[in-house]
Amino acid sequence: MFLQNRLSSWIAGVRRQIALPLRIELWNGQQIDFSTEAPRVTIRLPRASAARYLLTPSLAKLGGAYVEGDIEVHGRAHDMIAIVNALARASLKAEGRVTRVVRGFGHSRTRDAEAIRYHYDVSNEFYQQFLDPAMVYSCAYFETGAEDLAAAQTKKIDHILRKVELRPGQRLLDIGCGWGALLLRAAEQYGARGVGVTLSQNQYQLARQRVRQAGLEHLVEIRLQDYRDVRGEFDRITSVGMFEHVGLRQLPAYFAAIGKLLAADGLALNHGITSTDPDNGATPYGGGEFIEKYVFPRGELAHLGQVLKAMQQGELEVYDVENLRRHYARTCAIWTDNFEANAERARALAGDKRFRIWHIYLAGCSYAFKHDLISLYQVVCGKAGRDPAALPWSRHYMYPAAPAEAAALSAPRPV
Repeated sequence: MFLQNRLSSWIAGVRRQIALPLRIELWNGQQIDFSTEAPRVTIRLPRASAARYLLTPSLAKLGGAYVEGDIEVHGRAHDMIAIVNALARASLKAEGRVTRVVRGFGHSRTRDAEAIRYHYDVSNEFYQQFLDPAMVYSCAYFETGAEDLAAAQTKKIDHILRKVELRPGQRLLDIGCGWGALLLRAAEQYGARGVGVTLSQNQYQLARQRVRQAGLEHLVEIRLQDYRDVRGEFDRITSVGMFEHVGLRQLPAYFAAIGKLLAADGLALNHGITSTDPDNGATPYGGGEFIEKYVFPRGELAHLGQVLKAMQQGELEVYDVENLRRHYARTCAIWTDNFEANAERARALAGDKRFRIWHIYLAGCSYAFKHDLISLYQVVCGKAGRDPAALPWSRHYMYPAAPAEAAALSAPRPV
């Protein structure tokens, strides 16, 4: 009775603050609606003890209860995430941004490999249920906003390769190469010689298979290898969606490792998710706690300022910084729609619990990017102290010129 009274008080308090298209179904069959609008999300409490998750509805508590099957949540993922965030804001005002936790996990080759295998080695077919055909698992680039996901992912890869001014015959290292899409594009379209490293067995096997199928084994090598064990010199280095696994304390050493592998006149690009909290804290209302527990063990997001500082500590000079937050919000929204469209197959491949994790994880990421809780930056850099005369004067080289502009740029100059 005490718990039910507390729940009734909580419901009344939320209703006074906000109207939501939400229905709560209690263990005794009672239904409570939070607005006159037809409910888009239903939370069912199968037993009285489950009410405790609603009394302090952080994203970690509600998300964890849903994943573990302690509560049932029905509705589209985008609606679920929006409503849970609204409940958290209405109920946990004291928690807000001020309690973003900076964790600082220990990292080692063994621990990092375990974390990568946990996230990526679900199954390749599972990822195919929501990714584009090339299986690019990172922020797409919507140059006009009208592109479909496949086109936007190709444009993202080209955007990266133009930014590092990739040339035929150059040696390219892709740290965290995923299923090999960037390296395949670099070899096919630019004639580059590429090395890709990953810690995921599934990615390694499929990427090697794709290289063989494309007939590019003479240009592309895929390795199951930690980036800290790579040796040699590379003209260009890319790292796309990988440095989130490195750890805040390890960032200077990570960028120093890139600097050691980079040729004196080389260029590197780091593409990664960042925190919008200046103190590198996790996302508010327990979102970061949920991600760390269920999605990316020991993953940590640095603020852009920390990233730039770590690059300088690693003896790299920053040349260009671009914010692609809006692009990742759209990418994750499309992934969520694809995931729900293929829900039956995804559930069969991953099991109920893993299905529920990804169901809210993808939509939660879209929400977080949309509302500036996290961001995404591409940063181009090179060895510190390089002769500035060797660098481009503008960003023109990064963007494909329109036909008229291209003709003007190529026309003879008056003398």
